[in-house]
Amino acid sequence: MILLYLNGTYSMFEVLENRLIPTVQSIFDQFGWLGVAALLAFENATGLTPSEIILGLAGWMLLAAHQASPASILIGAIYATLGSVAGASLAYWVARLGGRPVVLRLAKLARIQPGQIETAEGLMLRWGTGMVLFGRLIPGVRTLISIPAGLAKMPFLKFLAATAVGAYAWCALLIGAGYLLGKEWMLVSDLVKTYTPWVIATGAILAVSAVLSIRLGKKFLEGKGLTINKG
Repeated sequence: MILLYLNGTYSMFEVLENRLIPTVQSIFDQFGWLGVAALLAFENATGLTPSEIILGLAGWMLLAAHQASPASILIGAIYATLGSVAGASLAYWVARLGGRPVVLRLAKLARIQPGQIETAEGLMLRWGTGMVLFGRLIPGVRTLISIPAGLAKMPFLKFLAATAVGAYAWCALLIGAGYLLGKEWMLVSDLVKTYTPWVIATGAILAVSAVLSIRLGKKFLEGKGLTINKG
């Protein structure tokens, strides 16, 4: 289900990429990391600007091109995370306060299909806070997961913490990739498209394994308790 959803997201992003790059470069020239934060806020609030372009270009243009230390990747990721959290929080509160009617109206303006929101909502209802955190590492899903979290009225501090952790991991990873690739930073987008299905599959296996382990552990402890009571 997630992979079919991603295919539609990727096709939309491919159209946007060539149009966005000159604009993003201009913003970086003028505002530096504040521009990165602003673009990530917009991306997380609307789901329109692919972070692969923003963060990959930032890794090269703002760090590697200036021969910055690799440690600066972690600092740059803080700026990107602050923007991500701000945009995600806006989407969360719009969904929480406005409800489904407002969400569907705004989604239509942003050209987001209702089915995409329903997919994110199904994942959210199934996995809860874990999906907010892990979902930040899945292109397309990462920007929409704020909506079902708001609709479900997830406690905001819990949402904020999961969003910050997941967003920081994503931002540091893509900025680092852009830094390492240098002038070939555009390969970041291709790498994300290639390896995301493997990341999802691995994450799903780990999640199922964790759930099974917890259930088996509970049954084992319950069994031990019954044995003690009988003795």
